[in-house]
Amino acid sequence: MTIQVGILGFAHGHVNAYCSRWREHPEFGVTVTAGWDHDAARLEKAASGHGVAPCTTVEALLERRDVEAVVVASETSLHADLVEQAARAGKAVVLQKPIALTLAEADRIVAAIKETGVPFTMAWQMRVDPQNLKIKELLDNGELGQVFMARRRHGLSTHLWPWLAESWHVDPRYNRDIWADDAAHAVDFIYWLFGKPLSVTAEIESLYSPKIPMDNGIAIYRYAGGPLTEVVSSFTNPAGENTVEIVCEKGTIIQNYGDGPSCGLPRPEGAPGLKWYLTERKEWVHSDIPTPPGHGHRIAGLAGPIGEFLRGERDPIATAEEGRTVLRMILACYVSTRQGRRVDLDDPAVADV
Repeated sequence: MTIQVGILGFAHGHVNAYCSRWREHPEFGVTVTAGWDHDAARLEKAASGHGVAPCTTVEALLERRDVEAVVVASETSLHADLVEQAARAGKAVVLQKPIALTLAEADRIVAAIKETGVPFTMAWQMRVDPQNLKIKELLDNGELGQVFMARRRHGLSTHLWPWLAESWHVDPRYNRDIWADDAAHAVDFIYWLFGKPLSVTAEIESLYSPKIPMDNGIAIYRYAGGPLTEVVSSFTNPAGENTVEIVCEKGTIIQNYGDGPSCGLPRPEGAPGLKWYLTERKEWVHSDIPTPPGHGHRIAGLAGPIGEFLRGERDPIATAEEGRTVLRMILACYVSTRQGRRVDLDDPAVADV
């Protein structure tokens, strides 16, 4: 069974990795037939590179009978409009992160999916990463007992990317800022493992370039009875190693090389990407799950699970409702930073960000 897919926007570079992987692996059962982008030059480049039919309007793409599903990879400010249009056209929807810029826009997406009933999934790469799946398995099976603290470091070396300061990622017409755009991965990771927290205390700063605001941040999410969880994201980070540390009653989980600054650098021969210490056995267990040679391999790793979802062989990677909750967790960080206080996730101020 092969699903024919259209791309609504090529702004988010991850979609190019999916298209390439689908083309290289026909067994994934996804054929990209058409694409649209409001940026004519970007559309021409993507259509030529991926061998797909260029559509000059969204309507033209959605009217095609050979498009059964769409990947929305446009600038974030266009997400709500495009999802609504695709859902009304009866197309399954795969949506890049974050779900939207505001809770009001996220509400529109949730409502459109609920009203039309079309299949929908968020495209969160951390939820399908084999090492991350093992971490979740270790926590879910209770082998390590109560979880006390969890920390996820996730970053990029965007200060080394001269083009980023002129890109849509930091253009307020299209996006919020780099924290909302990319720390969203780590925030969703915490939500995926532990659910919705009670509150957050955060500090986000613009430390390197005024053209790339909110480039460093720390958020502490609090859960009733624990755990305390922390997201640390720096987008001025040239190198790293440790990306996950989870402290439990009966041991500790450590993941190294789990993001861009850490994954692509030289590392000791045979260094495990994932390991956990078992107190009762007094030993470290090293996972045999390999660390990818570069972060792009993790991004491209979503192609297979997306194909499984579109063919009806797996549940959504994340629902629209989950995408909205993660956005709430992100926006609450801005309230905390601006007002200098701990913010409940259901604080009305979050809706005004």
